[in-house]
Amino acid sequence: MSSRVSFTTFIAVGFMLFALFFGAGNLIFPAMLGQMAGENILTANIGFIVTGVGLPILAIMAMAFSGKSDLQSLASRVHPVYAIVFTVALYLAIGPLFAIPRTNTVSFEMGIRPFLSKPDSFLPLFLFTIVFFGISLFFSLQSSKLVDIIGKFLTPVLLIFIGILIVASFVNPIGPVQAPVDSFLDNSFFKGFQEGYLTMDVLGAFVFGIVIVNIMKDRGITTKKDLMVSTLKVAVIAGVLLAVIYSSLTFIGASSVIELGHLENGGAILASVSYYYFGSFGKVILGFIVIAACLTTSIGLITACASYFNKIVPTVSYKKWAVVFTIFSAVISNIGLSTLISVSVPVLYMLYPLAMCLLVLTFLHPLFKGKTRVYQISILFTFIVSLFEGLKAAGLQIEFVDHLFTAYLPLYSVGLGWVVPAIVGGVIGLFFSSAKNDDMEDYLTEEKMVG
Repeated sequence: MSSRVSFTTFIAVGFMLFALFFGAGNLIFPAMLGQMAGENILTANIGFIVTGVGLPILAIMAMAFSGKSDLQSLASRVHPVYAIVFTVALYLAIGPLFAIPRTNTVSFEMGIRPFLSKPDSFLPLFLFTIVFFGISLFFSLQSSKLVDIIGKFLTPVLLIFIGILIVASFVNPIGPVQAPVDSFLDNSFFKGFQEGYLTMDVLGAFVFGIVIVNIMKDRGITTKKDLMVSTLKVAVIAGVLLAVIYSSLTFIGASSVIELGHLENGGAILASVSYYYFGSFGKVILGFIVIAACLTTSIGLITACASYFNKIVPTVSYKKWAVVFTIFSAVISNIGLSTLISVSVPVLYMLYPLAMCLLVLTFLHPLFKGKTRVYQISILFTFIVSLFEGLKAAGLQIEFVDHLFTAYLPLYSVGLGWVVPAIVGGVIGLFFSSAKNDDMEDYLTEEKMVG
């Protein structure tokens, strides 16, 4: 394998994977986590890294391990209808419902709002949205390499600036870390674990994983073992970078409270911290880079979503899908960053357990010989619990169900009530699986060499 893939190639692809994960939106959540966690920063940060770094790495590996060509094909192990519904929901979450609108709101929050005399006015966000998504749509409809060029330039520059900010915060901290607040007073690890959902990186990893697998195949990797090893090297490079940056930004947030107070969101925190260390110049540079980086992310997500939906609904052209997603995202983004984040939480509480359950089942696939009922009942039980956890996060708590789950489901009180039902569902599925070998076909096929 080493003769076909050089060390520099692993580094280059690892940095590319990092860039795919690290949108400017990922800057805001660790900083906010730090402010809330305070003295419990260590445990909260570990929980955040598990879902923000560890699970995305595993999802990348799951795609290499499965031998499947895309997420819909992988999810079809549950059922073809479920595969479409789950994949569509995932693309909508990392696309027009949350991630694409977030690129606009983060850009505005960090690049424009700090310079406004009336920062709470609706009109500036509305006008910025028109310009931002107008540019996004224009380049989404072009066969231009400009986006790649900008992305390759802006990601290193963004990292350099954030690196300078991180060094400044460690050499000269704004202030001492304060006491934790709200839900971070207790169970800070599990709260950090759930906050990691907001990165959406596990969901994105199921899409990015195929990109990395195909790159490795193009470099001459032919066997499943070599594909797993090479993919792991790439994923670890990206993961280490993410973990270092997330941890540093969490510290920045935690040390900023005494001077800045508890701010509304992570975008406001980083903008204020940048101003604290570098004055107006720091805010200008940070704002410019974040806006440009968010633009490239927005263009990439619009392109990915339009391509996927054009594939499943070919009667609607790619261009029409791109226009629809752009307009829809523009409308959604005008609800503001904090509101957008709060609205996304219930949906992510429902989607993330399903994604994590599929991830685990993928690695256990050879153990239970790919039996369909194991997938189906495990996913079903996971969905039942995650549905009610999502409703609870949305403020639509059903008291009877909540009391029942709290009393009888381990880990439900910390947001992981789906774990035991998923295990029980898998065991039940295995027990009731047919004695026939119908479920073995995919398993036997995937044991062959990956070509």
